[in-house]
Formats: sequence, structure tokens, C-alpha cells
Amino acid sequence: MRACVPLIVAMLCGLAWAGTTESCASRCNEKFDRDAACQCDRRCPRHGDCCEDYEQLCTAEENPKEPKAFLELEEETEEAPASNLYSAPSSCQGRCYEAVDKHHPCHCDARCQEFGNCCDDFEILCGHEGFSHSSDAITKEELRSISEKIYKADTNKAQKADIVLNSQKRIPRSETRDRVDCCPEPLFTYVNEKLFSKPTYAAFINLLNNYQRATGHGEHFSAQQLAEQDAFLREIMKTAVMKELYGFLHHQNRYSSEQEFVNDLKNMWFGLYSRGNEEGDSSGFEHVFSGEVKKGKVTGFHNWIRFYLQEKEGLVDYYSHIYDGPWDSYPDVLAMQFDWDGYYKEVGSAFIGSSPEFEFALYSLCFIARPGKVCQLSLGGYPLAIQTYTWNKSTYGNGKKYIATAYVVSST
Repeated sequence: MRACVPLIVAMLCGLAWAGTTESCASRCNEKFDRDAACQCDRRCPRHGDCCEDYEQLCTAEENPKEPKAFLELEEETEEAPASNLYSAPSSCQGRCYEAVDKHHPCHCDARCQEFGNCCDDFEILCGHEGFSHSSDAITKEELRSISEKIYKADTNKAQKADIVLNSQKRIPRSETRDRVDCCPEPLFTYVNEKLFSKPTYAAFINLLNNYQRATGHGEHFSAQQLAEQDAFLREIMKTAVMKELYGFLHHQNRYSSEQEFVNDLKNMWFGLYSRGNEEGDSSGFEHVFSGEVKKGKVTGFHNWIRFYLQEKEGLVDYYSHIYDGPWDSYPDVLAMQFDWDGYYKEVGSAFIGSSPEFEFALYSLCFIARPGKVCQLSLGGYPLAIQTYTWNKSTYGNGKKYIATAYVVSST
């Protein structure tokens, strides 16, 4: 193992990097520069060519209240944040009584009929027959409340004695690009693997070997693998966690039946799309929970069970962390750096000790309620924020978007 680079060297490296055209330092909202390696203009999220620090440096003033304890770097130019993209902008599906977005061709707010700019299906989807209250928008207070209920309902989570974590060296965010292994020991000293015999854990683990991690290679599922997807959804829907989530979304008029909800989860998470040259080489589930490799870097890979199993096999080498959550029990949150069989993850956030259904529920909640935005939740009295991104190049049923990624971005 190499020793950590001295702080002064890391600082100098950071300063040198900030001065290149691969950073948005001093470049926010500049005009398009064809000679630059990446862009910092206002349209770069739409075109997918922003510099990695664009969101951190150039949107801070626009969203001063959004928590930014650390920045997750997803090396996915296709993952552009967008407002209310869960459904097509030309439809009111999932958009009833939302705030007006001037970029949409038609609107679904309470006054659209007054101004004559409603979407064609506004009356059908947003009239009195479809909604029990005047606003279908899920509020921050409602999100915090349901996330606390989900947190309390996670009876399958690890107990303190089930996991011994050895987080070791914490480094500043500025040093994460150095790819230096600061931790000689594994992250997990001990995990009680009896957890993995629980139905949802077992069904989840069965899914992890169904994917090729390199993008650009199409996924081709066998009948058995498709059955494993259904088995996972079936098992998690038996849990109190998912019953809480469905009950909440049903009350919000997002789903009329549990079967509709399950069908949508299967599409948004397991539906295939292309991140590379091959059709159907990726999905939200593969990216978030199993992990992928694109352009020589690790993308996604936000699950502690996957991390532990790969570390146990000697395929993951834990390097350091930049954030450890305030929770004194599980689930906790860790933002870390690691090597996955020769490929580096600069910042990867993950819940630690949560059940598969817990993560699946929170990410789904945020994708449905705040697609392409920061979603502010509360767990055990502590704030937590999740960022989701929509896949904008293809859709499923009624123009709905697939999940591109979802991960924890902050808890302060």
C-alpha cells in the first residue's frame, strides 16, 4: 500500500487542476468554448458536456439552500438533471398542479385553464375525478415525514453487532482525485452473513451477477434472470418499508393499485437503455446497485452489500472516505474512494447496514417525487438529501423516464 500524499502536495495538485479547462473555476456561465475539454455554460447540462465541478461551482448561487456536504461525481454525460421529467412535458401525467416551468410546452398548474396553456390531458388527469385535493405536488414536509416512517419500518436492517466497520482515513474533498490508497485495511472487518439469508437480501444478491459491468455490451436476460427480478419485487413488496411507500404514493394519487406501482418500479429500475454503443447495455438497477465501468472509471456502485461481497472476493480495495454520517446505528452513510478491480471511484456514497428494500424505497420515492433534483429527507431526526437523474434518451409507457442514477449527496 502507498502512503498518503502529503497535504501540501495534494493542495498544489488541486490548484493546478482548478486552472485547467477541465474545471469550471472562474468559468461559470461563460460562452461555449469549442477548445475546452468540458463546458460551463448554462446549456451544458442539456448537452451533457459540463465539467465535473459544474454543479458544485456554478449552481451554488442559484440553489443556495441545497445541502452540499460532498459532491458525487457520476461520469455520465447523459445524466442531465431535469425538472419533472418523470413524465413527458407534453402530458400532465405525474405533474398535476406542479409549479410552472417555462421550458415546458404546456402546463398543469392550478391556473393553466385561466391562461389557456394547459396540456391536452389536464382535465382528464388533474380534474376532480382524478385528485382528492387541490395540489398534487409532494411537499418537503411530506417527504420528510414519509422518509421517517420508512426509516422506522426498516426492521430488516443490520443491528450494531451485525457489522464492524473500519473506516480509517478521512481525507478532504480536494484530495479525492489523487487516487491514493490511504487505508491498509478493508472497510468491513465483520459482517453477520446471516442477514443475507433474509428473503429480500437473498433475492437482491441473486440479481447482482446478472450484469456485465462494462458499458457498451448489451444485457441479455435469461428466463431465470427475469424471474429473479420479479422475485425481488415480490419479496420487497411484502415488507413494511414498501407498504409504507406504496400507501403514501397511493394517497398522493400517483398509483391507483399496488400492481400498477410494481409494474412501474420494474420499468423504471430494470428497463434497459444504452449508455454505450450497444442497445440495452444498462439499467437503473445495474448502475446504482451493481455498478458499471465506463471510460475507464467506476460509475454508480452505491450499495454496501455489493461492496462487501466484492471486497471479500478481493476485487474492491477501500482507499479512504470524505464523509461519515451522524447516525450512531444502522443505516448510516459513507462517502468513500475505492478501486474496483483496477478501476477507480473518486466519490461513491452508500448507505451502510440498510436493507435492500430501504434503499430501493428511498431512491424510488425521490425519483418519483423529485426527478432530476435534490430530494430532501429526514432519517432518525437527521436531514439527508438524495440526488436522482433521469435517462433522457429513451422512455417507457406514456413517456416516463428510466432511472439513470440515484445516490446520497448530503446529510447537512
